[in-house]
Amino acid sequence: MAAAAVGALLAAPALVAVSSAPAVALEDNPFVGAGQYVNPDWSALVETAAAEVGDPGVAADMRAIADEPTSVWMDRIAAIEGTERQHGLQWHLDEAVAQSGGSPLVFNVVIYDLPGRDCHALASNGELPATAAGMARYKTEYIDPIAALLNQPEYENLRIVATIEPDSLPNLVTNQSDADCVASAPYYREGVQYALTELYEVGNVYSYLDAAHSGWLGWPDNSGRSAQEFANVIEGSTYGWDAVSGFVTNTANTTPLEETFLPNPDLQVGGGQVKSAGWFEWNPDFDEIDWTAHLYDLMIAQGAPSSIGMLIDTGRNGWGGAARPTAVSTSTDLNTYVNESRVDRRNHRGAWCNPSGAGIGQRPTVTPSGHAESHLDAFVWVKPPGESDGSSVEIPNDEGKRLDRMCDPTYQSSELGGRLTGALPDAPLSGHWFQAQFEMLVANAYPAIG
Repeated sequence: MAAAAVGALLAAPALVAVSSAPAVALEDNPFVGAGQYVNPDWSALVETAAAEVGDPGVAADMRAIADEPTSVWMDRIAAIEGTERQHGLQWHLDEAVAQSGGSPLVFNVVIYDLPGRDCHALASNGELPATAAGMARYKTEYIDPIAALLNQPEYENLRIVATIEPDSLPNLVTNQSDADCVASAPYYREGVQYALTELYEVGNVYSYLDAAHSGWLGWPDNSGRSAQEFANVIEGSTYGWDAVSGFVTNTANTTPLEETFLPNPDLQVGGGQVKSAGWFEWNPDFDEIDWTAHLYDLMIAQGAPSSIGMLIDTGRNGWGGAARPTAVSTSTDLNTYVNESRVDRRNHRGAWCNPSGAGIGQRPTVTPSGHAESHLDAFVWVKPPGESDGSSVEIPNDEGKRLDRMCDPTYQSSELGGRLTGALPDAPLSGHWFQAQFEMLVANAYPAIG
């Protein structure tokens, strides 16, 4: 990249945060009546990917989705001003204003830099330690500058939708046997509360708290404790439920929207309930439609207002292609029945890193129909398709990212019942472009692109 271009990416003026209570009421659903920001950085990567493939049909499919809206990730302090790989936040906000043409426009952004980030994974470890010093930097060097930028008057007509700290609070529910998660817990809670408060005071930010996915939190014990954790953190923040527009599930994951041929977890097959099969392990939430409906009810019981909405990341959960089942199994053996019927083709529901066989899912959609119980505000692409989940081998870097064996295709994980991870080989660092993965996602899109 030319020096002038790098300078343009990195340049950003110093700003002073202005803290004030919101002057106007937020929309019930920010996506209604609004366009969405198309990230030129991602669109350019898609165009480059299309130019590299030899099949003109595949290239056409890639270009057909290049203008879909994707989230802008603030995954480290340097991302605020911009890096060699992506423009900074102010550049994106200016571009969003230009794209809006004076009409309502949603700008999707991910807040993702907690101290001790991703305590139970290594591929996306962050830059800040789980210490008081790390917490201070999170507030003053990360959240405060972001809030200051968002609070500039030229951006007041944007509808800023913020995904708040993926995987953070869910880790506090299920991974408290991990010493790193124990150490991170107080900073996760304090950091999320601080982010909610500062972003709410901007006045036009809609915060959606990350709520993992059905294959992580769907079990009754996990889901109940998750709802309590979410409610405790929200109600302990300065503005409580006023600062939360809802929850976002399946962020950067590939859990299907619907298990089309497995609609009933209590159905008896071969003498057992479908949910008791080895694949589901007694988890009654088979997909993200199940989980969002379940989560909504749980949060209402915890005191959430009925206006909360749900977002689902559908960027990589299509599971199309030749391996997708076309009919329910006729087997009378429970495990065979489930394995032949399930849309999700992973080796295990916990296999999260660059899973082989995944495909692009539903395109970003406002108020999707047919799922009233889920109270969906939108299908969104939080994780831009084509960006890696983590490297398959150790790669030296200055981003705090390490090799997680869940990204190693040769690794048999005890967390997956001794199965291979099913991860793609030759993967780059998390967040970096992964050409082979993008080609796979496009080929396996469901609904198909072309």
